[in-house]
Amino acid sequence: MITDRTIKVLHIDLSNKSWEVKDRPDLFPYLGGVGVGIRLLDENVLYDRDPLDAEQPVIFCVGPLSSIFPVITKAVCMFRSPLTGELGESYAGGRLAMAMVYSGYDAIVIKGESPQPTYLSIGSDGVEFRNAEPLWGVGTEETGRYLREMEPGRGYRSIVRIGPAGENLVSFANLNVDTFRHFGRLGPGAVFGSKNLKAMVVFGTQDYPIPKEQQKAYRKVYKEIHDRVTKTDVMEKYHDLGTTVNILKLNAMKGLPTRNLQATTFDQAQEISGEAFAEEKLIRKLSCSSCPIGSIHIAAHRKSFNDKSHEFETSQLAYDHELVFALGSFLGTGSQEDFLTMLDAVEDLGFDVMSVGVLLGWLTEAFANQLVGEAELGTRLEFGFTEGYVKVLHGLAKPQNELYRLLGKGTEAAAEQLGGLDYACTLGRTEMTGYHTGYGAALGQAVGARHSHLDNAGYSLDQTKKDTDPASFVSAMFEEEVSRCITNCLIMCLFARSVYDYPTIIKALSAIGVEKSEEELKELALDIFRNKIMVKQKMGFDFRKLRFPKRFFETECLNGVLKEEVMQEMLDLYIQEVERVMAGWQGPLEKRGQQIPVHAVTDDAQRAPLS
Repeated sequence: MITDRTIKVLHIDLSNKSWEVKDRPDLFPYLGGVGVGIRLLDENVLYDRDPLDAEQPVIFCVGPLSSIFPVITKAVCMFRSPLTGELGESYAGGRLAMAMVYSGYDAIVIKGESPQPTYLSIGSDGVEFRNAEPLWGVGTEETGRYLREMEPGRGYRSIVRIGPAGENLVSFANLNVDTFRHFGRLGPGAVFGSKNLKAMVVFGTQDYPIPKEQQKAYRKVYKEIHDRVTKTDVMEKYHDLGTTVNILKLNAMKGLPTRNLQATTFDQAQEISGEAFAEEKLIRKLSCSSCPIGSIHIAAHRKSFNDKSHEFETSQLAYDHELVFALGSFLGTGSQEDFLTMLDAVEDLGFDVMSVGVLLGWLTEAFANQLVGEAELGTRLEFGFTEGYVKVLHGLAKPQNELYRLLGKGTEAAAEQLGGLDYACTLGRTEMTGYHTGYGAALGQAVGARHSHLDNAGYSLDQTKKDTDPASFVSAMFEEEVSRCITNCLIMCLFARSVYDYPTIIKALSAIGVEKSEEELKELALDIFRNKIMVKQKMGFDFRKLRFPKRFFETECLNGVLKEEVMQEMLDLYIQEVERVMAGWQGPLEKRGQQIPVHAVTDDAQRAPLS
């Protein structure tokens, strides 16, 4: 852990069912999270092989403040994305960060392929490889129920699993984390599936040894942060309605993507708003471990076993803005029940919600334009037709023909082969997010390191910097992306980004014996950003090959109708910012000068015999 001035990395080889722990003091300067993750990815990824090659790694990391400070709840998953072919970087809350801390590992690296379906049981004493053949083909809900009954560590345990979509290598399959959280974007579920890895259970009972001389300072800083989180209104909106508060706000400002971005206002927005869900479907609010906010909003979805009898089953489903956009307005779905019916299927089958929603939006328009037919789809499609969408979801998860196998490669891959690229709403080969607010939303996702709206919050800049010239706008977006490298190094929930400013981060680190200045943290953020760019370029990414679909320049948004020439100007300005910070860079910290040796821990207690 952080007090050892080293990073403990658990390496797991599925091919020969072996594991070992390595102490990595050379990675300590990166602190944790994405800083450590990007270095481990560069070391282990096979740049000349397919993203779903069995030897490609999937990596999980936590940060130095994980579980010991409020709202430091996330773990990061790093991999080579089967959707884009480049950097895969995804974040999830739940209990995984806590479980990794209690098990004693700062990072987990998984490589190889099991000869039969397997799940991993990871604890403080090592790794067990367990038979998952009875779970293969089973949805995420039943898989979670089985593992909760079979595995130890109740209360300190996290269960990460895939559904049929991951097993069948759908490029936008996700990892379900503790039922209500996910490593969603870019296809980590398919990476698990390529390894015959159904699930990973992590548990442990170790503590976090804060030095005795630091304990008074730790308690003081913890209370300051906790009070700011709970006794001010800085995070109140996340507890009240959650991010679905954005539905009506975006709809009013012409920023809510609707019917495959044919429009940005939805005439049934009120019915699927956060306010409506709170009044009619909300049954409870939950928190990730170490978070006092309760920002996870759970809806009840009652399903009938038989239309002729009064037999029902109730599912509990977490909802937020991105989900309501993707399966609601983007598909013309104005009914809460229809939305929850689709969400129930998406969750159990194991898809990223935004990717599959945007794919269905494109497919609906492609069907109307006769690029695909009812015979091969097995259904007709039209906006708002939930029955057809559910049928397609099952066809995607368990593909039976070439069309479904193609659709499983993502929206852009399907449109490249079938046509309809002009209305395939992707940016950086990744399906768009729930904002059509201006240049910032589109450009921000396209240039972001993981092609996420959360890389640089361009959508937020659209709403606050409307009259700023392109150069100033791009500069602000670039600086935000670099700054978030520290946020994702620690790894905090982005809801708390206004709580953890640099002075607060410095105090929190100091309270556990890690002294960093603001200048050092900013330089580390820049170094992590440079490492990401290096890895992306080695994977073949080129900013100049980014594509902006014509649909983004046809549909009015908050800031009017976008112009292609302005977008190109802003892209050129962003490229200049990247080139500026990459010029003269000496490479990763541990490779500058004499490299600190890596010491593998090989005693019997921390290394399994090779089978």
